[in-house]
Amino acid sequence: MEIIQLILLLFVFLLMSILMFLRKIPALLALPIMAFLIPLISGVHILDILQCVIGEGAVKLSKAYTIAIFGSMLSVFLQKTGIAESFIKKGAELSGDKPWTVGVLMLTIIVLLFTTLGGLGAIIMVATIVLPIMSSVGIGPLTIAGIFLLGLSIGGTMNAGNWALYIEILKLTPNEVREFAVIMFVITFLTAIVYLTIQLYLDGHQLNFKKIFISTFIIISLVVITFIVYNSLNETSQKLISTFFQKIYLMIKYLIAFVIIVLVAFNVIKIFLKKFQNEETEDHIHWSSYFTPFIPLILILFFNFEFITAFICGLIYGVLSVYRKGIMNTFVKSAFEGGSMVMPAVVLMFGIGMLLNSIIGPGESWNKTNPDGWPVLNLLKPFLIQIVPENFFSYVLTFTLLAPLALYRGPLNVWGMGYGLAGILLASGMNPGAIMGLLLGVGQIQGVSDPTNTQNVWLANELKIDVQKILWNTLPYTWTVALLGLIAAGLKYMI
Repeated sequence: MEIIQLILLLFVFLLMSILMFLRKIPALLALPIMAFLIPLISGVHILDILQCVIGEGAVKLSKAYTIAIFGSMLSVFLQKTGIAESFIKKGAELSGDKPWTVGVLMLTIIVLLFTTLGGLGAIIMVATIVLPIMSSVGIGPLTIAGIFLLGLSIGGTMNAGNWALYIEILKLTPNEVREFAVIMFVITFLTAIVYLTIQLYLDGHQLNFKKIFISTFIIISLVVITFIVYNSLNETSQKLISTFFQKIYLMIKYLIAFVIIVLVAFNVIKIFLKKFQNEETEDHIHWSSYFTPFIPLILILFFNFEFITAFICGLIYGVLSVYRKGIMNTFVKSAFEGGSMVMPAVVLMFGIGMLLNSIIGPGESWNKTNPDGWPVLNLLKPFLIQIVPENFFSYVLTFTLLAPLALYRGPLNVWGMGYGLAGILLASGMNPGAIMGLLLGVGQIQGVSDPTNTQNVWLANELKIDVQKILWNTLPYTWTVALLGLIAAGLKYMI
């Protein structure tokens, strides 16, 4: 019976994934259908599916789509007031006709930011700044999405906050994780450069390939040398460097706080002066308005504000900086239109939440009355144990072929089965380092290409492209990264 259930389960997953991949059925319908059928096949009662999977799943990502709505309000406000258009023009003037250089610069900035940041709120804040800049130099929407997602994934690999799984479950040390994370950084960053170069070439941009090769070599060399030098230092020296940068960080933090206070005071005084002098407020964008998209990001990065609070502060600052007749009407329209613009992404997040609940279970509401656990996970565990490889070649071959199962919250998706996946593989006797290599390697497919990621859904909605097109466009590159990552992990841990 279990074999039949497993075959049906994989059939439904593959069928729906292929239909979505070929764009024969919209994800809006496919995800709830998968969410209903997967637990049904696994033996979950239909009433439990309706209540725990469909009902609770629809609100599972409520925080994510609430943040998306507030982020969209700020985005629409920037467009309606003319800040976005003026910002793009200024960006184009400053950057000139250098799409490759701008693309690499934005990629690097995204990587650096997301070594510390995380979550949809941070993604929206960073995107509000970098998307218009890349667009201003003629980079296409699909390429922009790919660059952003690759940068996000690379930054996430180097984000120590994402290493908890490997440290807590696999019992690896931070240094062990860091060593392989740097290997994945080099592989993925080089792939991102190749992706950007090919995409720009296909879009008809003139490129200097010799300069591109030299620039890429210099960037990678600097990163690797910095890492080697830092790790060659003793613990005392590392602590001194860390303390030095902490002091620099505090100085920058206080300076930024002072600048924000001065900017707010300046804009308030500017409004009162114009009122006192009975002058009509000018329609052109004042230089202080260009700080509007940066305010939420700064508040999150330096002052640990909540995402929604940061967006509201950004909106308030925006109103003050462009204050003119009818600004309140513009603000209200931005609030309404911001919500409506992001609604397609919000509805898709309903389905993603349902699919998450169908695979990993609804959590406490189920576990309290069902100590045996979630039937879907119980059904998948024996299958995963059977495919555990025992040598280098079977490790690389097996997980390279199965890598697409990281898509659509499949069995190899770390955010689908989460900690359970690592636990199952560890219990089977697999090397902890090899498990980390698998998750970091195959995880790039999920992190960049998966249409059920909230960031993919939001970016596709913002750039007016089909989320499935991002999958088609990036999968060859992320699959290559997965292969190279598995080879690196296999050589390091399986030989």
